[in-house]
Amino acid sequence: MKRILMLVSLGALLYQTGCTSKHEEEKEEQVDYLVTSPLQKDTTITKEYVSQIRAISHIELRALERGYLQKIYVDEGQMVKKGQLMFQIMPLVYQAEQQKAQAEANFAEIEYKNTKALADSNVVSKNELALAKAKFDKAKAELGLAQTHLGFTEIRAPFSGIMDHFQVRLGSLVDEGDLLTTLSDNSEMWVYFNVPESEYLDYKSGEDSGNLMKVKLKMANEKIFDYTGAVKTIEADFNNETGNIAFRATFPNPKGLLRHGETGNVLVSVPLKNALLIPQKATFEVLEKKYCYVIDKDGKVQSREITIAAELPHIFAVSHGLQKDDKILLEGLRQVRENQKISYKFQKPDSVISHLSLYAE
Repeated sequence: MKRILMLVSLGALLYQTGCTSKHEEEKEEQVDYLVTSPLQKDTTITKEYVSQIRAISHIELRALERGYLQKIYVDEGQMVKKGQLMFQIMPLVYQAEQQKAQAEANFAEIEYKNTKALADSNVVSKNELALAKAKFDKAKAELGLAQTHLGFTEIRAPFSGIMDHFQVRLGSLVDEGDLLTTLSDNSEMWVYFNVPESEYLDYKSGEDSGNLMKVKLKMANEKIFDYTGAVKTIEADFNNETGNIAFRATFPNPKGLLRHGETGNVLVSVPLKNALLIPQKATFEVLEKKYCYVIDKDGKVQSREITIAAELPHIFAVSHGLQKDDKILLEGLRQVRENQKISYKFQKPDSVISHLSLYAE
């Protein structure tokens, strides 16, 4: 009797366990996954290009005459004005040469005037007058040359700009051509960045001749420069090694914040028409390819490869692989299997996107 009771109890326990397992399976099958569709709308993406910042004028100032550096009138990092005296090379020798040339010119002038007076009275021939005139002209030319050499002992700023550090010190003996310093005109800056061939073709094909491409500059501290630049120049040739071509954007720099030799990132805004936008969290990657799960008409999960046209904060713009009406799995990507039939709840794409950090126009 006891054995019969034990068998009955065991059977009841097994039955109860089987029912519980079956109930749990049914419960697991009825999990509602969150599903949405791509959102189709116009938006704008921002592309970044590494850039080099250059002053519109950046030159080397060199000595034009040999001599000792007698005076320095400026300091490193100083703003100088066009024509401002910067360096003085000892002028004594050149002053003496100028005085000598001046005296010779004065003597030749007196001699010429006397000869002319005699020639007017027919005392001397016209040939003697011409010889005196040539001697006077030669003396004036030598005086001008001496004055030029004396002027070369003064180094003046050819344009307004910022001084770099000194390459020589006061009292140094400098030779003709020695580097003294460099000077940069930072009133405007040229920012160079390289653009791939495909993007260059897109830009040129959609270029409006009346409007220049407007760009922003992200500086090394991750802040955006206050002023907008314009692409005014594109180089003539592509780099065959990289497949890129250089663009040059011009930025106003009224506060002098940018300096020659800085680096940064040029930001280019590119409009996308009728872009298909999906959350990044709805995708997964296999062997460097992007996939998402698409729900078919029978409610089965199918993985599908997609092509990303652009990346925005928390968003992918898809160029191939999806249609506007496709249903994609939004959450639980690691909990489903290929061809698994699921129960789901649909959430409108604009509602999904509105909860993400998307800034679109």
